[in-house]
Amino acid sequence: MAGFHSSVNANSPIKQVNTNGKSDITVGLHQPPKCPQCSSTKVWKDGFRRSDYGLVQRWLCKNCGYRFSLNNKKKNRQTIGYQVCVADGAMENLEKVETRIEKRLAGATDDAQLFNYAWELKKQGLKESTIYTYTRYLSTLKKREANLLDPESVKSVIASQEWNDNTRSIAIKAYSKYLEVHGGKWIQPKVKQTRKLPFIPLERELDQLIGGAYRKMAAFLQLLKETGLRSGEVWRLEWTDVDFEARTLILNRPEKYGKPRMLEISSTLMAMLKSLPREERHIFPGDLYVFRRTFRRYRKRMAQKLQNPRLNRITFHTFRHWRATMEYHRTKDILHVMEMLGHRDIKTTLIYTQLVSFEGDDYHVKTSRTLEEDEELLKAGFEYVTEREGVKIYRKRK
Repeated sequence: MAGFHSSVNANSPIKQVNTNGKSDITVGLHQPPKCPQCSSTKVWKDGFRRSDYGLVQRWLCKNCGYRFSLNNKKKNRQTIGYQVCVADGAMENLEKVETRIEKRLAGATDDAQLFNYAWELKKQGLKESTIYTYTRYLSTLKKREANLLDPESVKSVIASQEWNDNTRSIAIKAYSKYLEVHGGKWIQPKVKQTRKLPFIPLERELDQLIGGAYRKMAAFLQLLKETGLRSGEVWRLEWTDVDFEARTLILNRPEKYGKPRMLEISSTLMAMLKSLPREERHIFPGDLYVFRRTFRRYRKRMAQKLQNPRLNRITFHTFRHWRATMEYHRTKDILHVMEMLGHRDIKTTLIYTQLVSFEGDDYHVKTSRTLEEDEELLKAGFEYVTEREGVKIYRKRK
């Protein structure tokens, strides 16, 4: 029987090679590893990834959402003393593996082209989110057998996709940039973009997602809700941007050529931020795209748990739409909303004047007797209604 010959202890990894030609799996008998991001031991198994040493276990940190796997170099040192015995019948499988490696190397040229494309966009000053989106669309076109060197081939693939006009338009822009970088030209397909009204959830639905999330994600979502910032803007915030005494937050790195601005935040959010570790320069360290995938998985679980499919329609950007809509409803001042969102064109802000009709909706009602209570209610989004016998009455839509 095929196997290995080595003295191992209870904590040593075991590497098995099957004689039936199947891939080997490296299994560890030790306790789950610590997250390299926050040192938490609350990690989940999140599938496997292929490596030169077989299938390596992936882990997902429940505390911070960081996704990681064991170090390949360490794994190489741990298995260096093992003698792997392979049966004669497994030699055919080794030849197949070599063939797959050759094909992977053959496709390296295309990957290098996409890398150079992304680097050229970076040198042109495009935002990382835009570069990621354009590169992802080109990668999708390649996977669907489009020849990026042949505009007619790309046209055919785009036309055959069951995409809406907005998605098709992004793919066209991505390929137009690709041709621009490589000195090519083409006649763009005509696509008319349509603007759809964004989905505006109820406040209690946002609060349900915040209340059920772990510490880092809860603080991130609460910050989106209170400030209306874009997710990328929040992700780049540093601890030096927060004034804990004045309870303000300064945005110096806006996206999409927005305006820098100062925003007030609530005492609730301040407490949530203070509970986060300050080992990194950024408030929310890590990879935003990994964090976004973690949020989607969490959102799906909450939607099933609460039997509310509307939760699956909530994205990070939904918090921005909700905040802008509520702020316009409260103030009826479109210029104020424009400044809060950092827009440079009021036409972009005007969409929030036609989103939701609030007539007949239910409200939370609060009363105030002191100036401090007035400030707390106004910062929490309540609007002043009237005063009765020295008691001020405020309300906020549920």
